[in-house]
Amino acid sequence: MDLSNIQYKVNQYHQILENTEQYRKDWHDSLKEMITKQVEMIISETGLKAKIETKTELLHMEAVALSLGHVESGISEKIGDAKRELIKSNGMLVYQQLFNGKILISIVYPFIEGLGQPRQPKNVEIVRPAELKPPFILRHIEEFLKEIIGWEDYDDDVPQPIGFHMTLPPESTTPSA
Repeated sequence: MDLSNIQYKVNQYHQILENTEQYRKDWHDSLKEMITKQVEMIISETGLKAKIETKTELLHMEAVALSLGHVESGISEKIGDAKRELIKSNGMLVYQQLFNGKILISIVYPFIEGLGQPRQPKNVEIVRPAELKPPFILRHIEEFLKEIIGWEDYDDDVPQPIGFHMTLPPESTTPSA
Protein backbone atom coordinates (compact mmCIF):
# COMPACT_ATOMS: atom_id res chain seq x y z
CA MET A 1 0.00 0.00 0.00
CA ASP A 2 1.39 3.38 -1.08
CA LEU A 3 1.06 5.96 1.69
CA SER A 4 3.23 8.63 0.06
CA ASN A 5 0.33 11.03 -0.63
CA ILE A 6 -1.03 10.66 2.88
CA GLN A 7 2.46 11.02 4.36
CA TYR A 8 2.95 14.22 2.35
CA LYS A 9 -0.31 15.64 3.76
CA VAL A 10 0.61 14.58 7.32
CA ASN A 11 3.96 16.36 6.97
CA GLN A 12 2.24 19.42 5.52
CA TYR A 13 -0.25 19.43 8.41
CA HIS A 14 2.54 19.23 11.01
CA GLN A 15 4.39 22.08 9.28
CA ILE A 16 1.27 24.27 9.37
CA LEU A 17 0.82 23.61 13.09
CA GLU A 18 4.46 24.56 13.71
CA ASN A 19 3.99 27.70 11.62
CA THR A 20 0.96 28.69 13.70
CA GLU A 21 2.98 28.44 16.91
CA GLN A 22 5.83 30.47 15.37
CA TYR A 23 3.45 33.14 14.06
CA ARG A 24 1.89 33.52 17.51
CA LYS A 25 5.34 33.79 19.09
CA ASP A 26 6.37 36.41 16.50
CA TRP A 27 3.27 38.50 17.33
CA HIS A 28 4.10 38.56 21.04
CA ASP A 29 7.88 38.86 20.68
CA SER A 30 8.01 41.74 18.22
CA LEU A 31 5.20 42.27 15.73
CA LYS A 32 2.61 43.81 18.05
CA GLU A 33 5.18 46.33 19.31
CA MET A 34 6.44 47.11 15.79
CA ILE A 35 2.91 47.81 14.54
CA THR A 36 2.19 50.02 17.56
CA LYS A 37 5.44 52.01 17.18
CA GLN A 38 4.98 52.52 13.43
CA VAL A 39 1.40 53.71 13.84
CA GLU A 40 2.38 56.00 16.76
CA MET A 41 5.16 57.51 14.63
CA ILE A 42 2.80 58.16 11.71
CA ILE A 43 0.20 59.73 14.01
CA SER A 44 2.87 61.93 15.61
CA GLU A 45 4.54 63.00 12.35
CA THR A 46 1.31 63.78 10.48
CA GLY A 47 -0.86 65.27 13.22
CA LEU A 48 -3.61 62.74 12.51
CA LYS A 49 -6.17 62.87 15.31
CA ALA A 50 -6.19 59.20 16.16
CA LYS A 51 -5.30 56.78 18.91
CA ILE A 52 -4.10 53.24 19.17
CA GLU A 53 -6.46 50.70 20.69
CA THR A 54 -5.43 47.19 21.64
CA LYS A 55 -7.72 44.24 22.17
CA THR A 56 -6.21 41.55 24.37
CA GLU A 57 -9.25 39.73 25.74
CA LEU A 58 -8.50 36.56 23.74
CA LEU A 59 -4.96 35.21 23.80
CA HIS A 60 -3.67 34.59 20.25
CA MET A 61 -6.59 36.57 18.80
CA GLU A 62 -5.31 39.99 19.81
CA ALA A 63 -5.64 43.15 17.75
CA VAL A 64 -3.98 46.54 17.36
CA ALA A 65 -6.14 49.27 15.80
CA LEU A 66 -5.58 52.79 14.55
CA SER A 67 -8.85 54.39 15.66
CA LEU A 68 -10.18 57.76 14.57
CA GLY A 69 -12.46 57.72 17.61
CA HIS A 70 -16.09 58.66 18.14
CA VAL A 71 -17.73 62.08 17.92
CA GLU A 72 -21.14 63.67 17.92
CA SER A 73 -22.32 63.37 14.33
CA GLY A 74 -24.09 66.70 14.14
CA ILE A 75 -27.32 64.80 13.55
CA SER A 76 -29.81 64.62 16.38
CA GLU A 77 -33.06 62.83 17.04
CA LYS A 78 -35.92 64.97 18.30
CA ILE A 79 -37.68 63.42 21.28
CA GLY A 80 -40.43 65.76 22.39
CA ASP A 81 -38.74 69.03 23.33
CA ALA A 82 -35.38 67.33 23.76
CA LYS A 83 -32.87 66.16 21.23
CA ARG A 84 -30.49 63.24 21.35
CA GLU A 85 -27.20 63.49 19.48
CA LEU A 86 -26.31 60.54 17.27
CA ILE A 87 -22.75 59.31 17.70
CA LYS A 88 -20.46 58.74 14.74
CA SER A 89 -17.68 56.19 14.78
CA ASN A 90 -14.93 57.60 12.57
CA GLY A 91 -13.44 54.28 11.46
CA MET A 92 -10.46 52.06 12.26
CA LEU A 93 -7.57 50.26 10.63
CA VAL A 94 -7.22 46.90 12.39
CA TYR A 95 -4.32 44.44 12.60
CA GLN A 96 -5.77 41.27 14.09
CA GLN A 97 -4.33 37.85 14.76
CA LEU A 98 -6.26 35.03 13.16
CA PHE A 99 -6.70 31.57 14.67
CA ASN A 100 -3.68 30.36 12.69
CA GLY A 101 -1.38 33.20 13.77
CA LYS A 102 -1.52 35.08 10.48
CA ILE A 103 -2.50 38.75 10.55
CA LEU A 104 -5.70 40.10 9.02
CA ILE A 105 -5.55 43.78 8.08
CA SER A 106 -9.00 45.33 7.74
CA ILE A 107 -10.68 48.70 7.46
CA VAL A 108 -13.75 49.42 9.59
CA TYR A 109 -15.71 52.17 7.89
CA PRO A 110 -17.26 55.12 9.72
CA PHE A 111 -20.91 54.86 10.65
CA ILE A 112 -23.53 56.87 12.46
CA GLU A 113 -25.54 55.04 15.10
CA GLY A 114 -29.16 54.54 14.21
CA LEU A 115 -28.76 55.41 10.51
CA GLY A 116 -28.90 52.13 8.65
CA GLN A 117 -26.44 49.30 8.95
CA PRO A 118 -22.69 49.90 9.12
CA ARG A 119 -20.83 48.99 5.95
CA GLN A 120 -19.03 45.65 6.05
CA PRO A 121 -15.33 46.01 6.93
CA LYS A 122 -12.91 45.80 4.02
CA ASN A 123 -10.33 43.04 4.30
CA VAL A 124 -7.13 44.59 2.98
CA GLU A 125 -5.00 41.45 3.16
CA ILE A 126 -3.85 38.53 5.27
CA VAL A 127 -0.10 38.21 5.87
CA ARG A 128 2.32 36.04 7.77
CA PRO A 129 4.01 37.98 10.58
CA ALA A 130 7.41 37.89 8.83
CA GLU A 131 5.86 39.57 5.79
CA LEU A 132 4.54 42.61 7.67
CA LYS A 133 7.19 45.34 7.42
CA PRO A 134 6.97 49.11 8.12
CA PRO A 135 6.43 50.05 4.44
CA PHE A 136 3.34 47.83 4.41
CA ILE A 137 1.93 49.67 7.42
CA LEU A 138 2.45 52.97 5.62
CA ARG A 139 0.63 51.57 2.57
CA HIS A 140 -2.21 50.26 4.77
CA ILE A 141 -2.66 53.67 6.41
CA GLU A 142 -2.69 55.36 2.99
CA GLU A 143 -5.41 52.96 1.81
CA PHE A 144 -7.32 53.43 5.07
CA LEU A 145 -7.29 57.22 4.71
CA LYS A 146 -8.34 56.95 1.05
CA GLU A 147 -11.34 54.81 2.06
CA ILE A 148 -12.27 57.12 4.96
CA ILE A 149 -12.00 60.22 2.76
CA GLY A 150 -14.23 58.51 0.20
CA TRP A 151 -16.80 57.74 2.89
CA GLU A 152 -16.73 61.27 4.33
CA ASP A 153 -16.93 62.92 0.89
CA TYR A 154 -19.58 60.56 -0.47
CA ASP A 155 -21.84 61.61 -3.29
CA ASP A 156 -23.36 59.74 -6.14
CA ASP A 157 -21.84 61.83 -8.89
CA VAL A 158 -20.22 59.67 -11.49
CA PRO A 159 -17.06 61.26 -12.87
CA GLN A 160 -17.63 62.48 -16.40
CA PRO A 161 -15.14 61.81 -19.19
CA ILE A 162 -13.04 64.84 -20.05
CA GLY A 163 -12.84 64.42 -23.78
CA PHE A 164 -10.65 61.41 -24.37
CA HIS A 165 -12.12 58.80 -26.70
CA MET A 166 -15.32 60.77 -27.09
CA THR A 167 -17.04 61.19 -30.41
CA LEU A 168 -18.02 64.63 -31.49
CA PRO A 169 -21.60 65.27 -32.51
CA PRO A 170 -22.02 64.97 -36.29
CA GLU A 171 -21.60 68.24 -38.16
CA SER A 172 -24.73 69.78 -39.50
CA THR A 173 -25.27 68.93 -43.18
CA THR A 174 -27.62 71.84 -43.80
CA PRO A 175 -25.92 74.71 -45.61
CA SER A 176 -25.54 77.89 -43.65
CA ALA A 177 -27.05 81.03 -45.06
